[in-house]
Amino acid sequence: MEILVTGITGYVGSRLAPRLQREGHRVRGFARGKAAATPGVFVVRGDAVSGAGLEQALADIEVAYFLMHSMERSSNGAFATRERAAAANFVRAAQAAGVRRIVYLGGLLPAGGPASTHLASRLAVEKVLLEAIPDSVAFRASIVIGAGSRSFRFLVRLVERLPVLAVPAWRSHRTQPIDERDVLELLTRAAASQPVGGQSLDIGGPDIVTYGELIERIRDLMLVGRPTISFRRLTATPIASRLASVIADEEYGLIGPLMESLGEDLLPRDNRAAELLHVKLHSLDRAIEHALREWEAIEPLAAR
Repeated sequence: MEILVTGITGYVGSRLAPRLQREGHRVRGFARGKAAATPGVFVVRGDAVSGAGLEQALADIEVAYFLMHSMERSSNGAFATRERAAAANFVRAAQAAGVRRIVYLGGLLPAGGPASTHLASRLAVEKVLLEAIPDSVAFRASIVIGAGSRSFRFLVRLVERLPVLAVPAWRSHRTQPIDERDVLELLTRAAASQPVGGQSLDIGGPDIVTYGELIERIRDLMLVGRPTISFRRLTATPIASRLASVIADEEYGLIGPLMESLGEDLLPRDNRAAELLHVKLHSLDRAIEHALREWEAIEPLAAR
């Protein structure tokens, strides 16, 4: 199958391309900047927000993975505006090229609908893609546990660098983090699976945890002692996110919107994705241990 992986220089895209190749697919990449060489993958340089390069990237493609997000700071408008523009340009080019399916990875939504700009933007992009190419598939995930996941790395850096873990009121809200390996398996199988066509599917691991419990699990599996202080009434996310981004050495443009989404439970509606695609899910502890081992194989963690 001829497959396009957009965002191929990013966390998920860079890991997904080799996985698709192992399944026998012919993979092409799309990226804004210069891409690292992936054997057997031709990368088209372009920009979905402006539309540059999309026609060339999508020519003769059967399935396209939409893994582009625009949360970083830019002079080219707010990230939600850029994401909608990128999605609109992408579907026009995909329709013209005869693409039969787009596979999208977005974010889990609270039961009452998106309450943050970040999640509202993810939902808007999802709707644009599925309405344009009806056989498309949208996955919605919470925190992906992997050595290259910026949300996971953010939490690890906080545990590593803070002698006392001060957690705001959102620590009590629940979610279901998912192992990177399971995300890649679900994405890969979605390329050719008929039962998932035209659906929005929530994905999550088997463990339901609060954000506070997730931080404590990471702390314990890192084998470090970090007392936790819970501020039950403190919900000053803008202040907390700015401080946290400095401590973790992450861009506030990324951390701010992510922490804005922590104000409610983010739980999958059901487990249909794993059932339809026959994927056995890793436990949270195994996911964290695997991610930490992979991280430490390249870069030691000071706290360990």
